[in-house]
Amino acid sequence: MKFVKMHGLGNDFVFFGGEDARRVEANDPAALAQKLCQKHFGVCADGLVLILPSASCDARMRIFNPDGSEAEMCGNALRCVGKYLYETGAVQSDCMSVETLGGVKPLRVSVQNGRVTSVAADMGEAKLGETVKIDLGGRETAFLTVDMGNPHCVVFCPRVDGVNVEQVGPQFEHADYFPDRINTEFIRVVNPSTIKMRVWERGSGETMACGTGACAAVVAAVAAGQCEKGRDITVRVRGGDLVVNYTDEKVTLTGDARLVYTGEVEY
Repeated sequence: MKFVKMHGLGNDFVFFGGEDARRVEANDPAALAQKLCQKHFGVCADGLVLILPSASCDARMRIFNPDGSEAEMCGNALRCVGKYLYETGAVQSDCMSVETLGGVKPLRVSVQNGRVTSVAADMGEAKLGETVKIDLGGRETAFLTVDMGNPHCVVFCPRVDGVNVEQVGPQFEHADYFPDRINTEFIRVVNPSTIKMRVWERGSGETMACGTGACAAVVAAVAAGQCEKGRDITVRVRGGDLVVNYTDEKVTLTGDARLVYTGEVEY
């Protein structure tokens, strides 16, 4: 079966489209995700993505984490799907829509010389939760919860680089307060138009970038009075920069999407 390896700011995925995607969906995609996402015995990726037919949109996206769990949404994978649909000719317009477990997501691709250079994704309306304090390892920790079609908690930190994400991330992910587990963003608001962020994704671990996490970070920063609605805010992650614009109606996520290579795998 043929696959495509793509990434959005280093958040990388193995993509299957067409008949191969339908074949994987019918034959335990969770198991294949666990196999292919391995570093030494697989392709090595942050997730496996199926690009499938949709009755109401240009395509339907399913995404599986390296541990086999299925995610509702992923902003970086979504932008890569937009690039894939346009560059393979499946969609010939610069505007398209993709069905996900987190809802329908409209996309607009920017194109130069026939190649997609960036993708803007309408991530829908953000749902801001409450400020929560829980005990983590004997220490009370406060954070904001945000629903971006998938669950996030945002922790404000004085120094993002000083956070031991590998240690603290799993404590959030598996805390009793989150029965379905959680994605956790550790952020510092540098100025009203810039946020620095690291992220621990449930089922994946620390990743180079997280699109929905960047959106959640901006929503939380606005709620805290440190950023403004309706303004482009740059979120700096380990893999580069994402631009997020948060309004009352929606959150728009803009960033690049890149092809790494194509390949073939036995299945």
